[in-house]
Amino acid sequence: MPKNIFVIGLDPFHLDMVKRIRHAENYAFHGLLDYDEVITPTDYPLERMLAKAERQLREFPGTIDAIIVHWDFPASTMLPILCRKFGLRSASLESVLKCEHKYWARLEQQHSIPEYTPKFAPVDPFDHRALDRIDIDYPFWLKPVKSFASHLGFRIDDEESFNRATAIIRQNIRRLGDAFNVILSYADLPAEVAAVDGNHCIAEEIITGKQCGLEGFVHQGRVGIHGVIDGVKDANNWSFTRWEYPSVWPGEVQRRMREATERFMKYIGFDNSAFGIEFFWNPETDELGVLEVNTRISQSHSDQFIKVEGVSNHEVSVDLALGREPEFCLNQGKYQRAAKFLLRKYADAAVIRVPTDAEIGAIEEEIADSTIKVLVEEGMQLSDLRDQDSYSYEIANIFLGAQDQDELLNKYYNVAHHLRFGFSDGTPPEEVQFTWVRY
Repeated sequence: MPKNIFVIGLDPFHLDMVKRIRHAENYAFHGLLDYDEVITPTDYPLERMLAKAERQLREFPGTIDAIIVHWDFPASTMLPILCRKFGLRSASLESVLKCEHKYWARLEQQHSIPEYTPKFAPVDPFDHRALDRIDIDYPFWLKPVKSFASHLGFRIDDEESFNRATAIIRQNIRRLGDAFNVILSYADLPAEVAAVDGNHCIAEEIITGKQCGLEGFVHQGRVGIHGVIDGVKDANNWSFTRWEYPSVWPGEVQRRMREATERFMKYIGFDNSAFGIEFFWNPETDELGVLEVNTRISQSHSDQFIKVEGVSNHEVSVDLALGREPEFCLNQGKYQRAAKFLLRKYADAAVIRVPTDAEIGAIEEEIADSTIKVLVEEGMQLSDLRDQDSYSYEIANIFLGAQDQDELLNKYYNVAHHLRFGFSDGTPPEEVQFTWVRY
């Protein structure tokens, strides 16, 4: 009988990705919780979500062999709670929170990899004297201790920008912060961390340079890295515009990132699960700094791995959940390079036109193995989109493969110029040169 693998927040698009692993015929994949209640809901009733997931598992008539995840919060933090209840393999909740709670993560990094850790301080956005308690020079970043996709993250240049940012944060932080507090209640927290709950922020020294992510795993204490992916921001260094695989960073820099990653993951006791860690590297000073650590594979990278390696990174999660050490880097894909591009618009407007299915189909037929996902609908106001960064709006994802970077960027240029969006302000999406950044 096939192994029953449950995937939190599974939808048809990602089901296709999940099935692109070796020996997929040996698995039966099942969604756990609906996609819409896991991804960008109005709120996150975590207790009800956990109870529903537990009920769904207990009512399943077959064996429950594994649970995996490719989404960020809340799915990534629900996973260890559910696995613990059902006796399944995963990292412990405490080790997950040592990555996902941004303040706790910095404390652990300060102990284990201090040379890669920026200055930081906890911030209570409801404390009107909070700025006086921050001993970090301007400019610095201010972000919630639990967020994703740079949501509610702000660059602080002076007192005025701090006050403006905290006013926005106070109005919006509880949507994720209250839900995160439910997760925290399941964990054994040190006093220093317990005092900084989900409705707090963290101020961080700005680290600059190019950005890169390592996707890896820990199996029975051994740390492995199965992919290094470059995160490319626009020409103004505001918003992500693509994730490109494999990385073009120098081998020595990649070695140092791998060594720092192994040190940190072992120090926090993370085991039997996948992770992703992001670094900044400044080529001028050769300095490295850790940005953040996620406790899952990234669904943003699955298509890139399929195009280059021949299989989805979901294979890593399945292997770990079933007690096997992943053997992943195959180089059996059709392409040498692949990227997920994030088409953006940098000003708020109403959406008055989106590309038709026929138009998208024609582009995908012309450009082999391309996939276009439109993220907006006609009549929508861009500022109503949830969980965007503070500088732009993500309107489409474009997945492409190529044999070199020039071909990859030329394909994107072609696709972006043929996607017919219309906005009430009369301007098109991003100027494509925003994304025309080479590493």
